[in-house]
Amino acid sequence: MTTIIIAGGTGFLGQVLENYFSKEDYDIKILTRHPTKPNHIYWNAKDLDQWSKIIEDADALINLTGKSVDCRYTEANKKRIHDSRIDSTNLLGKAIQKSKSPPKVGLNMSTSTIYKDSYHKQMTEESGEIGNDFSMNIAKSWEAAFNTIQTPNTRKIILRTSIVLGKNGVALIPLKQLANLGLGGKQWHGKQKVSWIHETDFARAIHFLIEKKLKGVYNIVSPKPTTNVQLMATLRKALKVPFGIRQTKWLIKFGAKLIGKEPELVLKSRNVIPKKLTDYGFTYEHQTLKHAISNLV
Repeated sequence: MTTIIIAGGTGFLGQVLENYFSKEDYDIKILTRHPTKPNHIYWNAKDLDQWSKIIEDADALINLTGKSVDCRYTEANKKRIHDSRIDSTNLLGKAIQKSKSPPKVGLNMSTSTIYKDSYHKQMTEESGEIGNDFSMNIAKSWEAAFNTIQTPNTRKIILRTSIVLGKNGVALIPLKQLANLGLGGKQWHGKQKVSWIHETDFARAIHFLIEKKLKGVYNIVSPKPTTNVQLMATLRKALKVPFGIRQTKWLIKFGAKLIGKEPELVLKSRNVIPKKLTDYGFTYEHQTLKHAISNLV
């Protein structure tokens, strides 16, 4: 049976992958600080230990480990966001290097936020413009750590992932709450681009990369970015909410501070497309936002 190891696999994305690959008859092992199931293996994401034996002969090792960016960027949180990503990536690299029969492929999370704010230029893997701020620099450091590790017998894939829309996702749930409260109007001017992907296509894309024996950097996004105003309108329609009050920029910043989040999550324009995935022939089950939202609410 094909074995996939998921580091940091108890969160939303890890559960999406576990559910998907289990149905495809894969053997899934989860590396976690808090084991609660038979397929959970303890690790602290800092030290080589008994868990490292689990990766022997694995077909794929997927690293999702990292503190959520869904928080205020205090100095303490910035350090935790950085260290949780870099430390786990380096640790898994050491485990691969020490393995007598290392995983065939290692996939490391990154983010489509690595690209600059863009309204018009579509950011591809080859021509996308990478910027310079906290979020983008975290992504650059994360990818650099992964690329620096020499693993000649394990091919590498970087997953520049956008907002993943899922029934239990950290993006869709609060947006639904806002819409149901009548606060689901456009946020700011609403023109900012939103790159997204349905949870099923997120899992299918990773499956595709593994099965096709590909390597390198991939934008894990849908082929059709939307806008904030279209996102909110589509959500309201699916929820049968007749109106949504617009949220101004100052209100977004004030509200974000109150609930301990960063306004960047709403205000940045992410205009990213999956050129390499589509060039290799990957097809999407949920190409349009309307189709994706109607499937999830």
